[in-house]
Amino acid sequence: MNILAYLIPISLVLGGVGLVGFIYTVRSNQYDDPEGDAERILSDEWDDHPKP
Repeated sequence: MNILAYLIPISLVLGGVGLVGFIYTVRSNQYDDPEGDAERILSDEWDDHPKP
């Protein structure tokens, strides 16, 4: 049972790190145009003005 005293705080810290990473990706607009990115990487056409 003493191991739970270590594992519970470690799991909370790892969950917090994951949450901070998710919030960072949402705020940096990485999910705005996922279909466009997927199509652009397969296209042979040169895109002079990529979307920011």
